[in-house]
Amino acid sequence: MKKVEAIIKPFKLDDIREALADIGITGMTVLEVKGFGRQKGHTELYRGAEYMVDFLPKVKIELIIQDELLEQTLDVIVDTARTGKIGDGKIFVTDIERVIRIRTGEENEEAV
Repeated sequence: MKKVEAIIKPFKLDDIREALADIGITGMTVLEVKGFGRQKGHTELYRGAEYMVDFLPKVKIELIIQDELLEQTLDVIVDTARTGKIGDGKIFVTDIERVIRIRTGEENEEAV
């Protein structure tokens, strides 16, 4: 199993959720996060004063998926999240050793 973490622009969340549902992925965890990379924030004007906004709002999606769904999942996220502009986000993939469903005690694939 793999854990896929995708940091995306917030307005892309619904499109990605729908695209993942189309390939059979329905469970995910979504967090509102802030951060920056090469984008390095931007300046804003408030009451005549300019100030730097270092941390930009982003959304983090976390998925636990079967190994055989990995490439299709990554393709869907990249194709749906891409705007072609700086700040589109990043995807991180890690191995998952064990998953346990607390309610039933089911493990690994049965727990996902």
